[in-house]
Amino acid sequence: MPLLPRRLSASAPEVDRQPLRRFSRLKARLPAWCNLVLAGLLAATGPAAAAGPAGSTQPVRRIGVWLTNSPSPLYYNPALIEQAVGELAEAGFNTLYPNVWSRGATFHRSRWAPLEPALQQANPNLDPICRMTRAAQRRGLEVIPWFEYGLMEPADADVVRRQPDWVLAKRDGSTGYPLHGRTMVWLNPAHPGVRQRFIGLISEIVQRCGVDGVQLDDHFAWPVELGYDAYTRALYRQATGREPPDDQHDRAWMRWRRQQLTALLRELRAALRQLDDEAAARARAKGRPKPHPTLVSLSPGPFRFAYNKWLQDWELWALGGLVDDLIVQNYAYSVKGFEKDLNQPALVKARGWGLPVEIGILAGFGGRTPDMATLSEKARLSAARGHGVIYFYWEGLWGQHAGREGGAFRQNAFRQLHRSLSRLPPLPPPLPSPTPQARPQR
Repeated sequence: MPLLPRRLSASAPEVDRQPLRRFSRLKARLPAWCNLVLAGLLAATGPAAAAGPAGSTQPVRRIGVWLTNSPSPLYYNPALIEQAVGELAEAGFNTLYPNVWSRGATFHRSRWAPLEPALQQANPNLDPICRMTRAAQRRGLEVIPWFEYGLMEPADADVVRRQPDWVLAKRDGSTGYPLHGRTMVWLNPAHPGVRQRFIGLISEIVQRCGVDGVQLDDHFAWPVELGYDAYTRALYRQATGREPPDDQHDRAWMRWRRQQLTALLRELRAALRQLDDEAAARARAKGRPKPHPTLVSLSPGPFRFAYNKWLQDWELWALGGLVDDLIVQNYAYSVKGFEKDLNQPALVKARGWGLPVEIGILAGFGGRTPDMATLSEKARLSAARGHGVIYFYWEGLWGQHAGREGGAFRQNAFRQLHRSLSRLPPLPPPLPSPTPQARPQR
C-alpha cells in the first residue's frame, strides 16, 4: 500500500504548533545571535514537547513527483494524463505536484495571465490540472499544483510592459535574468498590485479544481541583488528613513526585504483560509462533510543558499505555521554528497517541527539520469531520517529520460522501492539540535 499523506491518515493527530508560532514571531524581531540561542532552547524543549512522546504525532511520509509540460507531452493528451496517474498510483506514489505556472503562462483560462501557447494550440479546453486532479483523487492521491516560476515573468510579458513599476531592479538599474533561453524579470513582492495578481493566480486554481494544496518553490523569492528600483527605494525610505545600502548583503536590508516576502506569504495564507471557510459553509448548507483545509507546500533549496541568495527564511516560515509541507531540494549527484546535504542544520532541526518534511531528489532530466541503485540509496537515506521523497521529474522516472536502464525496468524498480519504504519502522523522534556554532547566521 502507498504511504498515506497527512490528510488521508485518520490516525495522525494534529501537533500543537502555537509555541512554534510564538517563537517565530519573537525570532523575526531579534538579532542573529539571539536567534541562535533561542533556536537551541527550542530544539531542546519546544518541538519535542509540543509533539508529545516519540511516534505519537509524527507526520506521514509522502512519496511524490513533480510533473511538468516541458519537455513532456503529458499536458496535451487526456489519455496520457489518465495513464500516467494510474501508473504512479500503482507504483506507490501518494502525492502529485503538477506545474501550473510557467514562463508567465497558466494551463487553464485565467483572468490574471495568458494560457500557455502550446496548450492553446493543442486544446484550450483540455484543462490538464483539473483533469489530473480528478484522476488522482479517484485513486486516493493528493494533488498540490506547483507554481514553479513564482514571482518571475518573461521580460517581454504583457504585464511587464503595462506595469514597469512592478519590476525589481539591481543597483545598476538592470532587471533581466537569463533563464532557460529567455530573459526573465522578478516582480516585486512588496507591491500591492503584484500581491493581488499572485494571490489571484493561486486562488483561482484552488477554486477551479478542488486541489489539496498549492506549492511555492525556490522562485518564490526576492533575489538578494534586487531591490534598487524606484518603488522599493521609496518604500524603504518611508519605513526606515534611510536609503537602501549599496551592500546587498547588509543584514538589516536583507531582513527588511525578507519581511516583505513573508508578508506576501502571510497574505496568501489568509486568502486561502477565507476560501476554505467559504467552501466549508457551502458544504454545511448541503449537509456534506467539511472539506480539508488547503495546505501550502514549499520546495526551497538548502537553507544557507535559500536565505543568502533568495531571502527565503523557510525555517521561520515553517515555525510560524506559514507552510504545512516542506520539500528541501537535494540534487547532489553522488550518494556521498547527497548524504552530507541531509545533515544541514536547519534540515536536522526540521525533523522536530511537526510537519511533513520531504527531500527533492533528481530522478532524471536531460543528460542527468541516476541509475536505480543510486536513487534507491538516496530514497532510503531520506526515509531513514524520517523524510518522504519527491522526485524531479515525471519523465525521469520511466519516461523519455529513463536512461540506459529503460522504462520497464525502472517502473518495476520504483514499485519495489516504494513497497520497501512502506515497511520501514515508524519515524524516529526528533534528533538533538546541532551546536549553535553550526547554525546559519542571518
